[in-house]
Amino acid sequence: MAVNKCIKYSLFLFNLLFWISGCIILGVSIYLKVSKNANVIMDEAVPFVDLLIAVGVIIMVLGFLGCCGAIKENRCMLILFFIGLLLIFILLLIAGILGAVGEKKSQVWVKESMAKLLPLRDQKPDVQTDLQKLEVEAKCCGLINGPSDWGSTVPSSCNCVDTAQACQSADGRQVYSTPCAKFVTSFMEKHAIIALGIAFGIAVLMLFGMAFTMTLYCQIGKRDANTA
Repeated sequence: MAVNKCIKYSLFLFNLLFWISGCIILGVSIYLKVSKNANVIMDEAVPFVDLLIAVGVIIMVLGFLGCCGAIKENRCMLILFFIGLLLIFILLLIAGILGAVGEKKSQVWVKESMAKLLPLRDQKPDVQTDLQKLEVEAKCCGLINGPSDWGSTVPSSCNCVDTAQACQSADGRQVYSTPCAKFVTSFMEKHAIIALGIAFGIAVLMLFGMAFTMTLYCQIGKRDANTA
């Protein structure tokens, strides 16, 4: 029994695209990791870059296994590829469910992560600089409690330039009263829907990949049994 060439080369093309996407994810995540513009505060609160690096590596390895398994008609590689896709599919499903129902827990987790940086006056200069950049961009001040997180000296980055924002008096001037933790949690909420949509799209592709893989795996098994 001959192996269906259409399924074989469709699976090869799928895995090639899968491998290329892994390379892109890995390259972009490494760039973000080593970028000089990376913000320590955002890295501490939303450490997704390390996760992206791991995902990129895993996808590259799986894509390589799938390509070799399809073109060489190797059942061992195909079954390893199928198991890998299945595990990632399950993880995506679990992550999607937790992300959809654990919004309040994620907010608590962000605040706990940022609370480790208090008191701000004792942090390294690069951490303070990154936070001040965030304060100017997000029009906030401090991390958890507002301007009081800086102690007795509130930096100029907290100055209330936009009077439409909530402000309060500190050091004889008006400063933003909203803590930056609210900006970070709002950032996560806005991007959660996008992340869930991407995860859903990848999960659907994985279902097709698993179907192609198992079909080719079974056809190779039948061919080998007939020629034995």
